[in-house]
Amino acid sequence: MPELRFAVRWPDGAESEHYSPSLVLADHLREGARYDLEDFVDRARTALGAASDRVEARYGHPCSLARRSSRQIAERAAASPPGSVEVLRFVRPDATVPAGANAGPRPEENRR
Repeated sequence: MPELRFAVRWPDGAESEHYSPSLVLADHLREGARYDLEDFVDRARTALGAASDRVEARYGHPCSLARRSSRQIAERAAASPPGSVEVLRFVRPDATVPAGANAGPRPEENRR
C-alpha cells in the first residue's frame, strides 16, 4: 500500500510528523491548508481510521502505526492552546519516480 507521512505545525509553533498507511489521508487534509484545532483532529482521526480499515481489509489486521498517529495527534491537541493547525507537507517515502513517469517495478521488486 502506498504510505504517506505528513508534517504539521501546531498553534504553539511546534511541528510534528505522522504516518498514514494509505493515501486516503489526502482526501481529508490538504497540504498547505490550515484547520481549526478541533477540525484538524476530527479530519485526522477520520482519515487515519479509514487508512487503518484499508490495511485491515487487505491484510486482516488494523494498522497499529495509523492508530498510534491518531492517538498522538489527539494527545498533542489536548495539550495545545486554541488556534489552527497547518499541514506543512506530505511525503511519500515510496515515491522514487516523479509523478506521471512510467516507472515500472521498483528496483527492490526486481531483486526478489
